[in-house]
Amino acid sequence: MNKKEGVLVIGAGSIGERHIGNLLAMGYQNIHVYRQRNLPFRNITNSAIVIHTDWSSIPKEKILFAIICTPTNQHLEQTLLCLEAGFHVLVEKPLSHSNEHLEQLNAAVNKYRKLVQVAYMMRFHPHMIQIKAMIKSNQYGKLHSIRTHWGSYLPDWHPYEDYKTSYAANKNMGGGVALTLSHDLDLVNWLADSKIKTVAKKFGYSSNLNIDVESVADFQISYQNDITAQVHLNYLEQIPQRKYIFIFEDATVEAEYFSATITIHHKGIKQVETIADFDRNDLFKTELSHFISEINNDNVTAISLQQIEESAVIINLCQNE
Repeated sequence: MNKKEGVLVIGAGSIGERHIGNLLAMGYQNIHVYRQRNLPFRNITNSAIVIHTDWSSIPKEKILFAIICTPTNQHLEQTLLCLEAGFHVLVEKPLSHSNEHLEQLNAAVNKYRKLVQVAYMMRFHPHMIQIKAMIKSNQYGKLHSIRTHWGSYLPDWHPYEDYKTSYAANKNMGGGVALTLSHDLDLVNWLADSKIKTVAKKFGYSSNLNIDVESVADFQISYQNDITAQVHLNYLEQIPQRKYIFIFEDATVEAEYFSATITIHHKGIKQVETIADFDRNDLFKTELSHFISEINNDNVTAISLQQIEESAVIINLCQNE
């Protein structure tokens, strides 16, 4: 792909700056940024990009793809705008805070035949790819159960801003721990690779964070292929934890995100593997490279429709009914 092709990044908060930095590092030279407020950047210089605060000023005929990095409640509307303008779209997770208008998005994908990929970058984590291969090959027998735990203290996420004003903390911006940390819901669905049979869930609102969304979410999911999953998410742990346990017929596999370690217990033997110099940003780079490579796939419409269908399942899980 010609790296002089135009790229549009919508939203330039922390994740937007990360994508801009990765695009620059990959050699892209024609980067446009659409943002509603032209605030100073923290890590990049304005000279490296073209900034627009007016949608009409964007040279749409020169843009090949867009990356959407705005609050969750804006994702769907902006994805539709991008498709109508003729752009492929990498949209930050989740695709939306509600399932309203997803049929409209399906229709737009069928009409404009552009790629829509939702940025669930944990699918590109080497350990999760390894576990996916274990499941597919039946290396340790059937996978029976998955348990995930992700706790992270919301006020520590972006120390330079008041967490109470962030999208993650506000219902009207599509916040809440379930949607905001929905990576793990996507992960268990992707690994189980089966339709959901039953779900039990509980959301907690009793923290001292003084926010109008849930700060704790617990899910118990059973799939049609008899795999079960437990997913725990919270905004409360001041010492972050993020770990995964997979119970196979013949082995137990544990993955710990922050130490980048995977431990395999098999026939009385404990095998520990660690990714040396693990850099979280590599997941974003791999995700972006995958998205760019898929743009030339003849089957972009089918891929996009599948992404939307998978997101609809996650959005339904995250609704507090």
